[in-house]
Amino acid sequence: MVFKRLWGKGGGGSGIPLWVDTVIPDEPVQPGGLLRGEIVLRAPDRDVRVRAVKVKVVVNASPALGKNAEVDTESGDAFAEFWASSDFTVEKGQERRVPLLYRLRWESPVSEVCGKRLDGVRLAVYTEVESDGIEERTDSDPLRIGATPLHETVLDAFAAAGYTCSSAQVDYAERIPRTEYFLYLRQSFRLIDTLAVTGPDRPQHLEVNFHSNAVGCEIFVRKAALFQKRWAEKPPYERYTAAHHEVGQADFEAKVRQWIDEVAALPEKREDPRIVRVQYDLGSPRVWCDT
Repeated sequence: MVFKRLWGKGGGGSGIPLWVDTVIPDEPVQPGGLLRGEIVLRAPDRDVRVRAVKVKVVVNASPALGKNAEVDTESGDAFAEFWASSDFTVEKGQERRVPLLYRLRWESPVSEVCGKRLDGVRLAVYTEVESDGIEERTDSDPLRIGATPLHETVLDAFAAAGYTCSSAQVDYAERIPRTEYFLYLRQSFRLIDTLAVTGPDRPQHLEVNFHSNAVGCEIFVRKAALFQKRWAEKPPYERYTAAHHEVGQADFEAKVRQWIDEVAALPEKREDPRIVRVQYDLGSPRVWCDT
């Protein structure tokens, strides 16, 4: 346990005289699963009235946290926050333990696949405490979110076809157009061809996005454009669907081989980056745009 003393903005004893530690088990939780832990508060000097305890979950937090005063512990974008407790008193010399329990969104980014850490993704949690109008926060604590069995099955099928995933990128304030979403972010998995047989029928790099929910996920596959941030500026994609219950039943290796062939046949760029699909209804075209 590593406690941080919260003095508040005033410092020098004029803030919150509390020692606080956020305890998160060192094991991965999956999207849609329960994030468990506890927050331990100690008041060594006097009784402290705590108005609220709030927890934030952030992505791409600073990799060096809590070392010294110069460390930017505010880095990272919050994709979840919740109240752990409110309105209680920690008596002098006593300890108060607040349970931490929160169900992660299915769209939560993941930091590891099959127990291996993904380069480019850093997740953390930190705790904010409010007491008598003064707010202060702890240093960030690392968080592990592992891919679901469906994600891992699909990525394993790509690996069997020669495309391995070792890194991912989270674009905050960027979503996949025309999808039902709760988190305004997008995670892209980068796949590299390890067979070194790049040609017109086999892209060198692929980019895969999972848009998950309780039933399964939409899977977007395209030729990778790692330097393009905006969805509309990336190469065209193919969209597929899969359900959680298909794991262990469907032949995903055969599916993925077909997906690779279909994506390889797509043009490198869209003729008009705004146009995604044109449907003809009674002779009148309808154009759907990424807006």
